[in-house]
Amino acid sequence: MAKIRTIQPLVATLAPLVGRAKGEKARDQYRRQTQPWRAWYNTRRWEQLRLQTFERDLYFCQRSGELCSGTGNDPNSPVANHKVPHRGDPALFWDINNIETVTKRIHDSLIQAEERRARIG
Repeated sequence: MAKIRTIQPLVATLAPLVGRAKGEKARDQYRRQTQPWRAWYNTRRWEQLRLQTFERDLYFCQRSGELCSGTGNDPNSPVANHKVPHRGDPALFWDINNIETVTKRIHDSLIQAEERRARIG
């Protein structure tokens, strides 16, 4: 009688994800726990600073020249972007000269891609 051989699987098994939180809400919670400076975005001081930036730039995107007239998650809503990523440095975070008005579309595509490339390179 012939001996039966086992065939090795062609696909590796994944590590179990038990206990690992899923979704954007969990990602935000994790980031708040590991990066305490994220709480700065929820302060009145930040709200005033970003409004001062929008007024200084007359609500025009400093990258595309487009008027930032949207609200909420609209692609043309204004976003206060740090030109030099602050990475928790309070001097860079609170410096109005380090903040520019951009559209949400520009912030979520072009600027995020630039920051990813800077981390890799």
